[in-house]
Amino acid sequence: MAKVLPTLRKQQHPLADSAYQRRLLDDLSLRPFAEAAASAGHRPLKAAGISVLQLNVGKRCNQTCAHCHVDAGPERKEVMTRAVLEAALNFLAQSDIPMLDITGGAPEMHPDFREIVERATALGRHVMDRCNLSITRLPNYSYLPEFLAEYRVEVVASLPSYAAKTTDTQRGEGVFEDSIAALQHFNRLGYGKEGSGLILNLVTNPVGAFLPGNQHSLERDWKAQMKRRYGIEFNHLYTITNMPISRFLDFLLRSGNLEAYLEKLVTAFNPTTVEGLMCRTTLSVGWDGRLYDCDFNQMLDLGVGPQAPQTIFEATPESLSQRVIQLGQHCYGCTAGLGSSCGGATV
Repeated sequence: MAKVLPTLRKQQHPLADSAYQRRLLDDLSLRPFAEAAASAGHRPLKAAGISVLQLNVGKRCNQTCAHCHVDAGPERKEVMTRAVLEAALNFLAQSDIPMLDITGGAPEMHPDFREIVERATALGRHVMDRCNLSITRLPNYSYLPEFLAEYRVEVVASLPSYAAKTTDTQRGEGVFEDSIAALQHFNRLGYGKEGSGLILNLVTNPVGAFLPGNQHSLERDWKAQMKRRYGIEFNHLYTITNMPISRFLDFLLRSGNLEAYLEKLVTAFNPTTVEGLMCRTTLSVGWDGRLYDCDFNQMLDLGVGPQAPQTIFEATPESLSQRVIQLGQHCYGCTAGLGSSCGGATV
């Protein structure tokens, strides 16, 4: 660590450089993740088809969260262009991929968000919106709960904690209050209610340099606490491990926890998680049309392998369904403990 921090201070914004981030992790001289994957029977690690097309429609967000691996915020200008959007929807139409996962930033801030939902639904695909909840409390986006319910969009809502102080520390003052109000609104529309078919899942991540707890046990606790405290119901709780990328990487550096945290992830490597890694069944499309094996690789500018099409403009489902996955030391974050993915634990 003593060798890393002086290098960091000499640069104005070093963590804006994705290659610099990858070098920081590689320089820790821990077991290469490719070796770990091989020990689990995956040499090399390959895709097992595409069941989820994930669109990162931009980095603009109404929040600036301390742990955000996307480095999203109100000042970000990146947004998926019309050409990329058309190519992605055409790709979806030409495939049998059953799910479209829309993420950001706050994906709802994309000017064509409604059209994306409408067209994907018309194709008969299940649509998932990764919502930060507080976006629905802004006047220009107050239509969202009713709109999402109309198209039966699955809402995956991020919430660090059922306690106000913990959430606001990570996400900003007043975010918890807005989040609870948004969840209550979704509940009134039927989201999270048994038999409604309107799916409301919550996502939580640790607020420090440690692994999440057991997802099953936490879900039971969260359901009891959210119902008792706020009258809120939801379908499932997903736990996600904080990835050593962007703002959380910066936190690890500033707190002197980078090496210890990576060692914790490596030590907790669980070979049974590898089979269910999200990169094996997900194709991630960046706002600029470049293709990635997952959203985390996207934030590190680690595109799909050289043998596969590099952009959505030249992509075909057949050319990407069995591609070799690109790996880095950050991948240990998805294989520690019970595993981690956009859908929570993998084991």
